[in-house]
Amino acid sequence: MSDTPYYKHHVFFCMNQRDGGRPCCHDSGAKEAQEHAKKRIKDLKLSGQGKVRINKSGCLDRCEEGPVVVIYPEGTWYTYVDKHDIDDIIDQHLVGGQVVERLKI
Repeated sequence: MSDTPYYKHHVFFCMNQRDGGRPCCHDSGAKEAQEHAKKRIKDLKLSGQGKVRINKSGCLDRCEEGPVVVIYPEGTWYTYVDKHDIDDIIDQHLVGGQVVERLKI
């Protein structure tokens, strides 16, 4: 068994949908954001073993701060508003290795 992680970065988008009007990532465009990130990573040829994996997640329990995405192995949490924010996370964090401070939670 190797000590090398299977993915360099594993990205989880909270897709939780809550009842009763409580804030949730689903209602803030999480599905579209996750699909955009997945496509962009594939277009950049950054997907696959040793690279980046974009995943959907159930509740990450931070919906009030959301929508939220977390990147492992760093454990860096972000919020976002639109596709431009997702692109900044991809370009600066996943490609450039720098935390996007303005989106960090």
